[in-house]
Amino acid sequence: MSSYVSLLRTPGVGRIMSAQLLARFPSGMLSLGFLLHIERTTGSYGAAGLVLAALSIGQAVSGPLTSRLMGVLGMRPVIIVTTAACSIAITEIALVEQSVPVSMVVALLAGLTYPPVQPAVRTIYPKMVNSRQLTPLFSLDASAQELIWVGGPVIVTFVSTQIGTVWGIMLSVALLLGGGIWFILSPELGRVRIPRSKRRFGVVLTKPTVLLGTIVGFLLVGACAAIEAGVVSVFGDHGPEAGIILAIWSIGSLVGGLAFGHTPIGPWALTRRLLLVTVGVALAAVMLDFWWLAITLVISGLGLAPALAVIFAMTSSSVKFSDTAEAYGWIGTGQLIGAAMGSAVAGFLIDGQGSVGAFWIAIAMAALGVVAAFIGRRWTPDLRGRDASPIPDTEPIPVQPS
Repeated sequence: MSSYVSLLRTPGVGRIMSAQLLARFPSGMLSLGFLLHIERTTGSYGAAGLVLAALSIGQAVSGPLTSRLMGVLGMRPVIIVTTAACSIAITEIALVEQSVPVSMVVALLAGLTYPPVQPAVRTIYPKMVNSRQLTPLFSLDASAQELIWVGGPVIVTFVSTQIGTVWGIMLSVALLLGGGIWFILSPELGRVRIPRSKRRFGVVLTKPTVLLGTIVGFLLVGACAAIEAGVVSVFGDHGPEAGIILAIWSIGSLVGGLAFGHTPIGPWALTRRLLLVTVGVALAAVMLDFWWLAITLVISGLGLAPALAVIFAMTSSSVKFSDTAEAYGWIGTGQLIGAAMGSAVAGFLIDGQGSVGAFWIAIAMAALGVVAAFIGRRWTPDLRGRDASPIPDTEPIPVQPS
């Protein structure tokens, strides 16, 4: 823990990590918030799934594009405009009674304008700490991200079930605006400038390591979203049990991230950590009992944050600095699509097969993540004894002949 304390004492690290965490918290709240809200207003999990699919399409298109724009227009202008536009779209869905097709259009706009805070902060990190501290910083950040993906649903579930689904969505808007303003005002956004990439848009995704991280992130977060929907379905939307289970899960992930933060990252690291997640999820599906789910989801949680830390570190070490924002944009898009898609598919399976259907899709996505990591181990860099800093941007220097 002393190394993490030392990290947080580094000037600016604690502030910008807290700001980006708050700004990104809605990422873990919107899928489940929309699921609960649309299901309550329409009576159908399937209709809610369609709205989530529209949100995911918008995020799929916008993630890499807005990340790329930060290298052209600067981080602050892009994040200011997208934060404002996305907040308006989300608020409209919460407050306006409308048909499902109209909600789908507005959700698409919300996805298209989702602020690229994650790629921005991932690009800033290597400029704030030395190379020895970078991998632990990614681990600490991954642990914080698990509070988003697992802790966020706890909050939105509690507020939506105990107060109202409109309030659950509006809380997401408040966090998006409050965290976004805090992040925008952070001095580091003015000190770090993303170089304009010299490569065509999308070329960075052809790098095997970036593609692997995008695919695995999609499957991993999709499995998490399916479990969240399944837990809510098991315990209903009128009691605190679902929120308690998800809170226990988030604690397990946080413990795993902090405990394994200094474990050397080798080619097999991602496969092993995803296997732990899959085993826990598979055990959870055996019996949908409160205490059984609590124990088995802790097991899966121990691998969640460590797996994400591997994805962040291997991406950073494999691309040039000018390409990091776009690379993280693609990875973030994969995770956001996974969250929306996992919730959407789980919703349809819950309608047709009951609560256990959500756990089936979670097992399938987690297992596919293990297979992808196993196949892609040759593209997972061996960072044992190496740092995870991006590759410096270099270009030929003209020399005047004498």
